[in-house]
Parts: sequence; structure tokens; C-alpha cells
Amino acid sequence: MSGGYDEYASREDATDSFWEVGNYKRTVKRIDDGNRLCNDLMNCIQERAKIEKAYAQQLTDWSKRWRQLVDKGPQYGSVEQAWMAMMTEAEKVSDLHTEVKNNMMSEDFEKVKNWQKDSYHKQMMGGFKETKEAEEGFKKAQKPWAKKLKEVEVAKKSYHMACKEEKQAATREANSKGEATTPAEQRKLQDKLDKCKQDTQKTKEKYEKALDELNKCTPLYMESMDQVFSQCQQFEEKRLAFLKEVLLDVKRHLNLTEKQNYVTVYRDLEQAITSASPEEDLKWFSNIHGPGMHMNWPKFEEYNPDLTHTISKREKSKKFNEEVMLTNVRAPGGNVQAEDRGSVSSYEKNQAYSSNEWSDDEQKGLNSGSDTNGGSNPFNEDGGEGVRVKALYDYEGQEQDELSFKAGTI
Repeated sequence: MSGGYDEYASREDATDSFWEVGNYKRTVKRIDDGNRLCNDLMNCIQERAKIEKAYAQQLTDWSKRWRQLVDKGPQYGSVEQAWMAMMTEAEKVSDLHTEVKNNMMSEDFEKVKNWQKDSYHKQMMGGFKETKEAEEGFKKAQKPWAKKLKEVEVAKKSYHMACKEEKQAATREANSKGEATTPAEQRKLQDKLDKCKQDTQKTKEKYEKALDELNKCTPLYMESMDQVFSQCQQFEEKRLAFLKEVLLDVKRHLNLTEKQNYVTVYRDLEQAITSASPEEDLKWFSNIHGPGMHMNWPKFEEYNPDLTHTISKREKSKKFNEEVMLTNVRAPGGNVQAEDRGSVSSYEKNQAYSSNEWSDDEQKGLNSGSDTNGGSNPFNEDGGEGVRVKALYDYEGQEQDELSFKAGTI
């Protein structure tokens, strides 16, 4: 029997090599994937920019809220200023993150968008020009070799079928010798076997010839395919290099530690915190609210009817439940007792507030009493020398014996 064909031998599995017919499509698909990856990168940058914007806004809102709380709270002194420095830090960092967001959208996002537009050209019928050119280049390079490969596959199939028939004919011819067969039948089986051997030899020669022709055109096929593949590699190299460049730009925008402004923010914050002095704050509090405060200690003073008085009226309406302060009080001689007024202690002022409140009935008694003591009625228009006062606010009389006046009236 010619050849070493085994009918039980299975055909080798086709490899997934680039050189197999049609396997160039993965390289072509990479071009379309590159365009899609540009869209993904733009979405990635856009989402990160939104995060930066939201974080900047949160810092601003936080700073505004806590600045008001600390300002209105009980904290005081240099420690309060150090606390406020945290809000200043947040505002400055918020500005930096807003700048990051603006740089990512105006520079990085637009850079990818423009590169994509310049690198991928859409066709009216769909797809991209670059994809079509690559696919047509691979098809043209692979077509001659694919044709030869098909001829080899046909010749191979014919040869294997001839080998199979030859083996079957040889088996029948061998079995006939042990059986009761006529010479004519044996001669017929022998002729069949001889014919199968001849067919096997012919198909083998055709198979070997087709394979030899395929091998002769393989170098040219590889060269053409490699040329088209190199063009695709160059295009992909540009995309990868551009992607690396954009990612470095994004990193530069995101890395605030490389910005001098960012370093300054935390240097100022540290300086503000370390400058806080608990000792100075305690001293300040002692002077303003503690034993260090000035005190008009009580001392003996002669009676002076011309001191400042506070008149409080019980009004029917809560809206006008306020105090009237008489200012610029002048004695009959016309001299203002400024020194005596300033020497009144806080205790005496409180006593004056309570002792100088009177009702309408009590006022009559006081008016008559002042005449008895030789004093003049400050509200008597008939008097030659009255006490002049200046109104601090508008007031409308609620009773018949009350005056109405405007702020500033003398």
C-alpha cells in the first residue's frame, strides 16, 4: 500500500494563528476598539471631573457653614483663628479642585476628542476609513495564498480518500483467498486493488504538487501580510503613545502635591495652628471677662439731682415696651455734670433703673415734690429755664398726658 494513511488518525486541529485565513480580523477589530476606547477615556475623564466639581462644592458648603458656627460660637482668641484657618484651607483647596475639573475638561477631554476626530474618519456607509483600508489590505495579501491553500485542501482530501479505498480493496482481496471464491472473482478483486494503488499514487502526486506550490508562495504571502500588519501596528502605536501622554496630563492635573499653591495652603494652615497661644487667649479672657476688667468700685458721693435718669413707662402694647434715656441734662446754671455722670458705678446705675420707674399717680407727687425742694419741672413749658433732652427714637403718646416726638427732637 502506498502512503502511511491511517483511517483512524484524526486531522490536526486548526491553529488559531494569525496566518490562518481570516484571522487578521482581530487586528482589524483593534482599530474599531481604539475608537471605542477613546470614547471610554473621555467618559472616564468627564466622570472624574464631576467628582472634582462635587468635592469642591462640598468643601465650599462645609467651610461656609462651619465658619458661621465658629464665628457665632463661644470659642475666642488665637485658637478661634486657628480653627478658622481650617475653613480657609477648605476654600483654597476647593478652588484648586475646581481648577482640576476645569483643566480636565478644557484640556484633557478636548485633547482626546480632537485626536479621535483626526485619527478616525467615518464613512457614509458606516465604519471607519482606517478599518476598511486595513481589511482590504489583508484580503489582498491573503487572497493568492488562500487560493493555493484551498487547492491543497482539495488534493489532500482526494489523496486521503484514495488511500482509504486502497486499504479497503486490499482487505477484500486478502479475505477472498481464505474463502471459496472463483479465480475470476479473485482476478477482479486484484484488478480493483491495482487500480486503487494507481489512484492513490496519482492523488499523492497532485497533493504534493499543490503543497509545493503553496509553500513557494508562502514567503510572498507572509511578506505582504506583515507589511499590512506593520501599518496597523504603527497606527496602534500612535494611539497607545497618545493614551500614555493623556494619562500623564491627567496625573499632572490631579496631583496637587506638585502645585506650589497646594503646598502653600498647608504651610499657612500649619503656621496658623502653631501660632495659637492658649496663654494669650487666657490672658485676653481674664482682661475682658475676668478679674482684669475695670471696675467702678462704690464710693461716697453727694446727692446730685441733675444726674442722668432713666425713665421707663409701662405701656399697654409690648411693641413700645422700651426705656427712654434722658441725655444732655443741664442744671439751671447751664453746666453739664459730665464728671459726676461718669462716676456713677454699675451698682448705682442698676439702682437708678429700679428707683426711677414711676406710675402716672407717682409722677404728680414727684412734680410737686420738686417744687418743694426748689427744683424746676423739666417738662414745664412755662418755666424760664427747663431741662433740655434729646429723643433717641420715635415715640407716639399712648395717654392724654404723654408727648409724641421723633428721633433727634430736642
